[in-house]
Amino acid sequence: MQTRAARAATRRLIALPGTVLGVGLGGFVDGILLHQVLQWHHMLSSTGTANIDVRDYPVDTVPGLRMNTLWDGLFHTFTWLAVLIGIALLYSRVTRSYGLVWRSRMLWGWILVGWGLFNLVEGIIDHQLLGVHHVRTGPGQIWWDLGFLLLGVLLMVVGWLVQRGGSVLDLCQDRER
Repeated sequence: MQTRAARAATRRLIALPGTVLGVGLGGFVDGILLHQVLQWHHMLSSTGTANIDVRDYPVDTVPGLRMNTLWDGLFHTFTWLAVLIGIALLYSRVTRSYGLVWRSRMLWGWILVGWGLFNLVEGIIDHQLLGVHHVRTGPGQIWWDLGFLLLGVLLMVVGWLVQRGGSVLDLCQDRER
């Protein structure tokens, strides 16, 4: 039988690494899917109508696309570092049973929480406060932005529920109990 204290101890060990991994992986999904595959936006694609005083970098000009590509690359560097830091944090807290951790509901729940957190922070700061880009610019862009924020909340709630249903992991044991 699992004790509440054992579940809380495991949760504390996995929460931060899982959340940081989720931020990085969620950023990769955003950057790869929305920036590169669908090409709905780039990091500075709405600077012409931004809420801050910044030069316009339209994506339909070579200089504008170069600047957007540079900032997309900086964004991907941030997400890559978040994934590396999340993995380093996880492996610093787990001495054995690596396979157990990667298969655990607790870790994957925290990864979903991190992805949702990424959506909320990026959506509020870049889409709403700064206005430097939107999920999909044009008519109805507010609905795309709100949908992005709603997805973030949904990911956080589902992630929280998933990790709450996870079983206790002995992070120092080679096999499951």
